[in-house]
Amino acid sequence: MNYSLNQLAIFLKIVETKSVTKTADYMHLTQPAVSIQLKNFQRQFHVPLLEVINKKIFITDFGKEIALSAENILNEVNAIDYRLMKFKGKLTGSLKISAVSTGKYVIPYFLSDFLKKNEGVELRLDVSNKSKVIESLEKNETDFSLVSVLPSKLKLNKIDLMPNSLYLIGNYKSVFGKEPLNKSILEELPMIYREEGSSTRIAMEKFIEKSLISVRKKIELTSNEAVKQAVMAGIGYSIMPMIGIRNELQNKQLKIIPVKGLPLKTTWNLVWLKSKKLSPVAKTFIAELEKNKLKLIQQHFSWIERM
Repeated sequence: MNYSLNQLAIFLKIVETKSVTKTADYMHLTQPAVSIQLKNFQRQFHVPLLEVINKKIFITDFGKEIALSAENILNEVNAIDYRLMKFKGKLTGSLKISAVSTGKYVIPYFLSDFLKKNEGVELRLDVSNKSKVIESLEKNETDFSLVSVLPSKLKLNKIDLMPNSLYLIGNYKSVFGKEPLNKSILEELPMIYREEGSSTRIAMEKFIEKSLISVRKKIELTSNEAVKQAVMAGIGYSIMPMIGIRNELQNKQLKIIPVKGLPLKTTWNLVWLKSKKLSPVAKTFIAELEKNKLKLIQQHFSWIERM
């Protein structure tokens, strides 16, 4: 037998995800690289570890036994790393965070100093839509989640990180004055929406419903980046968070259109289950975040007030 720890980790992740694609994404590898490592790992056994039927992966009984052994081996390796880092007086372990898509403009700045200070901490950051973020939180698959709209059905602890402001945005050639327009202007504009369940979409729809206006939906897109591109192309207008359009405003590709009742105000919250047993890494991160968040906001986000 001549398998590597990397092959064990790849096989274990395939057993967990039943997918080469998801394994490649998780481990930051290409799909061919994962397939080659899996093939080389399988060659060392005369009994199949998995079967592919109708493009679906099924783990054999023998494969399940090997996966259990692989998990034990990797846990022991991690334990050795942990003991070494602990002996050196360093924090070690993993920190798992899920964030809604627009949160990718926020969460890295609250993590950077912590990760530089604690080199033994491994970050697993999953950026996805709101429904998947809440699902990962509910299933206890993550330590923390970054959201701007709190789920009502879960019992959560939270830290208020910073305000989130949403404005009506058009491309730079949009011709409007500097005086705030009446909300009814939205009835005349082709509006671009995020997908169902998006926090931005929820805030936008609540504003429209409260304003008692009827809006013409032009298009629905599944990411903030896609919405930006559509607005810059002149396809329509959208209500978007300021945090994600800094460069486009500075480069004169987008502009804020003043409307009465805007901006909408929400809050970025870092949340976790009240029943969650936080690891030493998670506890340390929370303590340092509480201590440093105001300094980090001033350092990285003071530009928002100047726009």
